[in-house]
Amino acid sequence: MSSQPAGPAVAQAPETPHLDFHGTTPYEDYVQADVLTHLQHIRSDDPGEMVFLVTTQVMELWFTVIVHEWETAAQALREDRLPVAVAALKRSLRELEALNASWRPLAQLTPAQFNSYRSALGEGSGFQSAMYRRMEFLLGEKSASMLVPHRGAPRVHAELEKALHEPSLYDEVLRLLARRGHAVPAAVLERDVSLRYEPSPQVEAVWTALYSGDEENDLARLGEALTDVAELVWRWRNDHLVATRRAMGAKTGTGGSAGVAWLEKRAQKNVFPELWTARSHV
Repeated sequence: MSSQPAGPAVAQAPETPHLDFHGTTPYEDYVQADVLTHLQHIRSDDPGEMVFLVTTQVMELWFTVIVHEWETAAQALREDRLPVAVAALKRSLRELEALNASWRPLAQLTPAQFNSYRSALGEGSGFQSAMYRRMEFLLGEKSASMLVPHRGAPRVHAELEKALHEPSLYDEVLRLLARRGHAVPAAVLERDVSLRYEPSPQVEAVWTALYSGDEENDLARLGEALTDVAELVWRWRNDHLVATRRAMGAKTGTGGSAGVAWLEKRAQKNVFPELWTARSHV
């Protein structure tokens, strides 16, 4: 028989996790799941309304995360911390993919199914989403008129007004390019950032030069990260258009919007436009 000394005792894992807490669970304290799962107040007798409401609420949460990422990226660009900015943009790609997947539960709604609870929305419409508006403002799609629906909510209105007058994510990109010695015109750098961004031939030339050079250049890689964002935003808009067209055809949208016609116009717009047009010159 071996006389080797016994090794250290191996601690036995408990058979069950800790179950007894004095108050709410640590998980509840962090996630606030009880709050989240009691925010659904159905207004019709149709069982399909629940998935519509929850899906819309999930979209709002993804808007919140994406705004956080893009604001993080914009701040990092102001501070010349390009790796931090690119990391935030890349995280937002996975989040945009999840946001876009939110359309799947609603993508095959028939007009009859949507009409069964559409009246519950009243004058509610997605264009009234304040967090989505902040996303659009960060993309350079500025419009002071879009603050009007939020005049009755002072905190929300103040946040949107602040976002309206701050440089967009793309404004910060162009300022970084200028600091790195690229010929971004003064008219672009000094423009009124509360207005919608308009494409510039000189900015297109800057991106053309960057894309004609070393593909591993950090600014070219930034351009590709922005292009990935722009593509997923375009897919979001098109998925929204298709789901709406399928559910309600060409009827006027809730809240008095033009419905499909308005969404078609939005789907035709490119985010970060010179990143797309420059490709024709490389």
